[in-house]
Amino acid sequence: QVQLVESGGGLVQAGGSLRLSCAASGVTFSSYVMGWFRQAPGKEREFVAAINRSGGRTYYADFVKGRFTISRDNAKNTAYLQMNSLKSEDAAVYYCAADPFLGPPDIASKAKYTYWGQGTQVTVSS
Repeated sequence: QVQLVESGGGLVQAGGSLRLSCAASGVTFSSYVMGWFRQAPGKEREFVAAINRSGGRTYYADFVKGRFTISRDNAKNTAYLQMNSLKSEDAAVYYCAADPFLGPPDIASKAKYTYWGQGTQVTVSS
């Protein structure tokens, strides 16, 4: 059974940093595209970043380019989202997602991912 577990969320001041982790089990991790999405209260879940199977190709939403970095360690079955220069508008529940088949443009579509984690809360204080 596929399981994705996010961790690393918490409370941070504006301008600060957090690193989210997504640990996968029940899958051949290196065969899966990994994505990060977020959902703020009253808003739709939105794409943040994604990374291909090898880690050699990354994709970002415009609003996080230059601030967030997605990476993966296939030996540890874990994906990461390094978030720097956090803003109040980055506050949300962050979800990781996995799918074996995605490529552009579907890689940014929440509807295309097969597996999801339970989410981790990120709160940014101003």
